[in-house]
This record gives sequence, C-alpha cells and structure tokens, in this order.
Amino acid sequence: MATRIGIMGAGALGSYVGAFLARAGEDVTMVDMWPEHVETMKRDGLRASGSQGDFTVPINALHLTEAQNITDQFDYAFIALKSYDTEWATHFIRRYVKPDGCFISLQNCWNDPTVGAIVGPERAMGCIASHIEVALWEPGHVQRGGAVGRDSGHVVFRVGEQTLQVTERSEYVASLLDNIDAAYATDNLWGERWAKLCQNSMGNAISAMTAMGTNELAVDQRCRTISINLAKEAARVGLALGYDVVDINGKPAQLWADAERGDVYEELDNFFANRRTRVNWLASMAQDVHKGRRSEVAFMNGLVCAKGREVSIPTPFNDAIVSAMQLIDDHVKTAGPELIDIVLDRAGTE
Repeated sequence: MATRIGIMGAGALGSYVGAFLARAGEDVTMVDMWPEHVETMKRDGLRASGSQGDFTVPINALHLTEAQNITDQFDYAFIALKSYDTEWATHFIRRYVKPDGCFISLQNCWNDPTVGAIVGPERAMGCIASHIEVALWEPGHVQRGGAVGRDSGHVVFRVGEQTLQVTERSEYVASLLDNIDAAYATDNLWGERWAKLCQNSMGNAISAMTAMGTNELAVDQRCRTISINLAKEAARVGLALGYDVVDINGKPAQLWADAERGDVYEELDNFFANRRTRVNWLASMAQDVHKGRRSEVAFMNGLVCAKGREVSIPTPFNDAIVSAMQLIDDHVKTAGPELIDIVLDRAGTE
C-alpha cells in the first residue's frame, strides 16, 4: 500500500520531492498558496526537468482552502515552506496527520525546534537537502540544475530524528527520498543542520543581495572574501555551541573556522575561484528576491548572529549582510553588485 504523504508548500524543493515520490507510486498530496501553480498541477500534472531528465506526473494538488476536504490522514507531512511560515503551516497541517504520523522539516535554517514544540519532538524529524539546486519559475514546472549527488558520491538527503537516534522511521523516510537522489538516516541532526546552515549562510544572501549567480560570484574577489568570512563565523559559532558539524562544502568545519590563517584563506579562496557549475544558478533566496518575496535572512545569517552572541563569537560579516538584505526587504535598495561595498564597509574591512 502506498504511503500517504502530505507536502505543505509546493515551492521548488517541495515540488521536486513531490514529483519524484508520486512517480515512485506514493500517495502524494500537495498543499500550496500559489493559485496558478495549484491550478496548473490540477490540469496538467507536475513537470520536473533538468539534471535528472524530464517527466510529468499527475498530482493531487490543493489550495489552502481545499485542505478541509482531506478525509484520509497522512502518514508523513513534509513542511516545505519558507522559515517564516513554519509555525502556522505546522499548526495547519497537523490536523490532517495520523496520531502516530510524523512531521518532517524539509527546509533550510533551524526550524526543527519550532516544529517539535508544536507536534512534540518525538513526532518530528529534520531533512537536510544538501547541494540540490532547484527552481520554480513557472507554475507546474520545477527544474533542477547542477550535478546529481549520487553520480559523484555526494549524499543529498540526510534524515534525522530530534531524539538523535537512527530509527526504522528515519531509515524509511531516507529510503523514500532515495528515489530522488542519495539519502541516509543520521544520528547527528544538529551537526548536519548546522553544516547546511553554514553552506546557506555563505551563499544564499550574497546571491540574493547582488542578483549574481554561482559562476559570477566565483570570479569576484570581493564576493569570495565575503563568503569565506561568512562561513568562518558560522563554523566558529557552531563549533562553540558544541555541535558535531559535518563537512561544509566538502571541507572540515574547523578549516572554515581557521580562515584567518593565510594558508587556509588561500586554500578556501582557490576553492571558490575554481568552483564552476553547468548553470549560473541563483540561490533560493535570490529566487525569492527576484519574485518580490521576503527573504529568509533573519532565519539564516540572522541565526548565526544571534547564536554568536550567546557564545561570545563576533559575527561582523553576518551582521553586515543581514543589515544589507534588510535594505532589500524594506524596499530601500534593489539587489545589485553595489551592495557588495556596503557589506564590506559595515563589516569593517578596508
């Protein structure tokens, strides 16, 4: 019998996961707030294209107002909205999940404690999606860029219980996600989550702030300087908090934390400078800014700043990029390369 899966938020990642799970024969229902996207999926199905081919699947798509028609409760509910929508979305979908069902945060940032506080940590899991480039530019069509993880030995999906135990349930969810790309169950949710937070913190906001893609950022020395320092601060904070932070972009967390050393900085700068992708991809936060949506910077780099204050680790670059992104969110500035100098100035560099 197919597993009943609800996906709360049919954005880029939610749509990509939903398309593959539906193709694998699972019973998938997607609930979303974008009317045109829902109507297109109802009429034409959900198309997924890019690195893993091109296919279209029929999908059960619902507007928020139609969720009241759900009669068979879900076994699993994926929360796949932006961080600032986590609380209301978890409350909303909770009534449609079986009493012994599970809630999975398929999000960036640090939303697991919020979900756990609402449904109980014993019913909550986190899913880190590491290095998967997806975008939803038009209704009913999600695209993936970049390489497929399993082709290079990279594990994209890491599923972890808040109890920090590998369970039959976490292994089962990992097996579902393995229909998409490499996946495993982990007993280190917080270390995995912080490593992903570091990856996001060093790339998302700078892409959103400048409207530059991955390849453009790689060739700009100033952008590389900002990214290295963002990662350095985030790694230091995570290690000071006592998390077992896994590799960040394939390099040890301690290496990023030591970026003030000349030899380490040179190694990391070369890493960024030689980092090229097949597509000049806009980070997810840059996609949000392009669509006129509010950014997640307060939940991403802002979290690094807040946790840094808790452990007395200075975070001048993260502070600066949060303030720069706030100018965009408040419609004081528009995204563009000129904001690079604002960040460097506010971070105290010459």
